[in-house]
Amino acid sequence: MSAKRHRVRVVVCPGIHERALTQQFIEGLLTTGEERLHPASWLVFPADRYPAYSGLHILRFLHEKLSTYSLDTALCTPLILIGFSAGVVGAVSAACGWRSLGGVVKALIAVDGWGVPLIGDFPMHRMSHDAFTHWSSALLGAGEDSFYADPGVDHLDLWRSPQTAAGYWVKLGSSSPPRGTSAATFLTALLRDYEALL
Repeated sequence: MSAKRHRVRVVVCPGIHERALTQQFIEGLLTTGEERLHPASWLVFPADRYPAYSGLHILRFLHEKLSTYSLDTALCTPLILIGFSAGVVGAVSAACGWRSLGGVVKALIAVDGWGVPLIGDFPMHRMSHDAFTHWSSALLGAGEDSFYADPGVDHLDLWRSPQTAAGYWVKLGSSSPPRGTSAATFLTALLRDYEALL
């Protein structure tokens, strides 16, 4: 079966924090007015039970959730991974592992993955809680379109409340100045572009 016949699944890879923050993150995205966003079908890696930074654990989780009969069945499902903080380490590793097994990664979105190199043969995007984190992280791979909060917000607040984090959308290769937006609007626009919405 071709990957085109499978719906894109969003895989949320939290960091090391209270589980409630991830639920608040998802609820915050719903406040952007995207009626077609269906986070109930998203896969949220249980970082409260396994290491957030472990790509191997995330791959095992994906196999359990996506393969009804075999690994081949799971690999037909294209993925978008959203990692936060330590979860960015796990998300990048899992995405590369998924690709090496023959799976499709439509995109990876690194939310405040400061100090984490963006490595892979799929589109990657950075979101940062302030301008310094954004520009210093870009030294390890800027990815494609990106976002940074300005004025800066607390690291956990970017995850907890993306709808309240105002900042700038930086377009890759554009000579135009960055466009003002919110973290939630930036992220839902990316998801729409990568066909994660029904």
